[in-house]
Amino acid sequence: MKQHLQLKLSQQLALTPQLQQAIRLLQLSTIELNQEIEHALNENPLLELAEDLSESGGVQSNTLEKDTSKEDKPFDDDSFEQDSTWENLSIPTANRQDDEHGEDYFSVEEKISLVDHLKQQLQLLPLTQKDKLIISQLIANINDLGYLETPLEEIMEQFPGEVEIELEEMKTCLKLLQTLDPPGICARTLAECLLIQLHLQYASDPYYHLAIITCKDHLVLLGNRDYIKLKKVLKITDEQLRSTIQLITQLNPKPAEHFFLQDTKYIIPDVIVKKYKKKWVAQLNPQVLPRLKINQLYANLLQKNNSSSSLQQQLQEARWLIKNVQQRFETILKVSQAIVDEQQAFFENGDISMRPMVLKEIADLVGLHESTISRVTTQKYLFSPRGIFELKYFFSSHVSTETGGMASSTSIRALIKQLITNENPKKPLSDNQISDILNERGIVVARRTVAKYRESMQIYPTNQRKVI
Repeated sequence: MKQHLQLKLSQQLALTPQLQQAIRLLQLSTIELNQEIEHALNENPLLELAEDLSESGGVQSNTLEKDTSKEDKPFDDDSFEQDSTWENLSIPTANRQDDEHGEDYFSVEEKISLVDHLKQQLQLLPLTQKDKLIISQLIANINDLGYLETPLEEIMEQFPGEVEIELEEMKTCLKLLQTLDPPGICARTLAECLLIQLHLQYASDPYYHLAIITCKDHLVLLGNRDYIKLKKVLKITDEQLRSTIQLITQLNPKPAEHFFLQDTKYIIPDVIVKKYKKKWVAQLNPQVLPRLKINQLYANLLQKNNSSSSLQQQLQEARWLIKNVQQRFETILKVSQAIVDEQQAFFENGDISMRPMVLKEIADLVGLHESTISRVTTQKYLFSPRGIFELKYFFSSHVSTETGGMASSTSIRALIKQLITNENPKKPLSDNQISDILNERGIVVARRTVAKYRESMQIYPTNQRKVI
């Protein structure tokens, strides 16, 4: 085989460390960005927080015009402009706890675990060592909702061979656990969970016995909302059935759920939308604007002595971070304003006026790549008089109308919800009827689509919405 040399020319995009950082910062949420900056402040002596906005220079929170100059152009995956004018910037202190507990005060209450909660109650009871051993094993098998799904016989097999446990001992300890708080804990079925709560909390209620019979023997009918048949088998009046159901709905089918809920995640909106001269305008939230600057003491030392290469590198990294954070906020603002411009009707009238929109539309408007728009709109939030929304919320699919136009899936969901809210509860609308009504209004939506949208909003079907 004959060997030979061949020259080949090709083009490829090389991501510089600064561009890599810029892209990474863009996809971070505000809280994650604050954590990143806090880490940088701890690691880089050339970087520090400014005392106030005037010292830091700040970021303008007004709207950027669509025809931004080349110097103001936000970064994209394919191009990145450097600007040496931004040395100082304002950065937020995320989740700070003000002494006066102002609007920026956030706290997460320390929660006791379910195991500790149960053990605290058991400390007050006279238990033998064997009882404690059995109860500990029962508690270890409770799931996150508070149920004991594992059969007692299987739990008995979990003990070491030298420990002899009788089934009756297991049942006795289980009954003891079921008297503890939260009511309904350690039940083996939903029916048992509800029955325990009725016995512990509502034994004196006038509808206690009807509720007991319903939970014990007719829970399927109740779950299916088959009220007509339920009233017939119980042989009761409408008023008695209504009161019985009202009592049962006070019970908690997931008694231990709150012990396993994740810590609350706070949303800090990046953008605030306000109406100005009959137009909705986006502004950066001043609470999240950075307050970063270069440490002038170290910077002046470096000007006099260039021998420290490590400090020179840290100075460059500090400048990169400041510029990249600045560009991040400029990009978020520019994209947000483009979204607001396209969705003026939504901010005026709500979901029912949401227009269909895809990432490419905004990408074309602001001159950025679709992947950049995707990063900008993920985990970035907008606050408006209509609520807080992730920027991604404003992008939705569409269906055709008879007039040749398009309607967004969000507006169709809002119309379906509106129709169901205003329906006669004794004669609720079927999915077919809703489809026909929408078709009469020029929105072509099949029955299957109506059902899909209804289910996505967790709205019951016709037979379960009907009231007696």
